[in-house]
Amino acid sequence: MCLLSFHMGQHPIYKLIFCANRDESYARPTKEAHFWDDFPFLLGGRDLEQMGTWLGITKSGRLAALTNYREKTMNLKGKKSRGEIVTSYLTGNESPINFLERLRTNNEAYNGFNVIVGNVNQLYYYGNRQQDIISIDNGTHALSNHLLNTPWPKAELLKNSIEQYVHQDENIAIEKLFNLLNNQNRAQDIDLPKTGVDVEIERLLSPIFIQSEKYGTRSSTVILVTHNNEVTFVERTFQDGNFVKDNKFEFNITHD
Repeated sequence: MCLLSFHMGQHPIYKLIFCANRDESYARPTKEAHFWDDFPFLLGGRDLEQMGTWLGITKSGRLAALTNYREKTMNLKGKKSRGEIVTSYLTGNESPINFLERLRTNNEAYNGFNVIVGNVNQLYYYGNRQQDIISIDNGTHALSNHLLNTPWPKAELLKNSIEQYVHQDENIAIEKLFNLLNNQNRAQDIDLPKTGVDVEIERLLSPIFIQSEKYGTRSSTVILVTHNNEVTFVERTFQDGNFVKDNKFEFNITHD
C-alpha cells in the first residue's frame, strides 16, 4: 500500500474514517478483501505471493496498515516480507506498544516500511527509517512512502481533501471518499519528492491514484467506524487501472 489518510475522533457519527490506496504490480497475485479461512476474524485483502496483507481489521477492532518506504535501494534480497508485520499484529493479542517495541528490536529484518497499528479508538505509528513509536492524535493524518504526515503533494492533497469533507458534511458518503482516492493528477516537477529514484518514476508515483503499463493502484479501501462500533468496510478493486468490483462488509465490533 502506498497511500493512506484517516480522520480520528472529531466527527459526530464516525470515530474513525480510514481511506487507503494499495499500489502494486498488476501481475502480483492478490485475493480481494474477505474474512480469511485460517483467521476467520480477520478482514482484508491478501497478497498470494507472501500470504500477508497491507491492510486489515478484525472483529474485535484491531486495525493495521502498511506502506513501503521509498528509497534508492528499495528491495534488498534476504529480507522478510513486510506484509507479515500487519498479519502478525492482527492475528495476535499483544498491545500495540508491546508489538511495536518488539518490532523495533528486529527492524533490520525488513526493507523500509511504515506501519499503523492499534484499534478503532487509538492508533500508533512506527517506521524502521526512524525510531520513534508515536501515539497518533485525533484529527486528520496521511502516510505515503516517507514518514507520517510528510507533506508530499499527494499525501497533502488527500489529507486536506478528507479533512475538508469530514468537517463540512455530517453524513459521510463512501462514494465521495472513493472519488478523492481516484484523483489521477500528477504533481508539478518542482514539488516532487527527492528520494533517490529517477524523476520519471517520481512523476509516475505522484498521483493519489497511479496508473501505468505494469504498475498502479490495485485497490482502494474505505473503512468507517461509528461511535457505536459499527464497521463498514468497502474495497474497490481495479485491474490495469480499470474498475473491477466493490466488496462491502458490515459488522459490529465485539470488543476492543
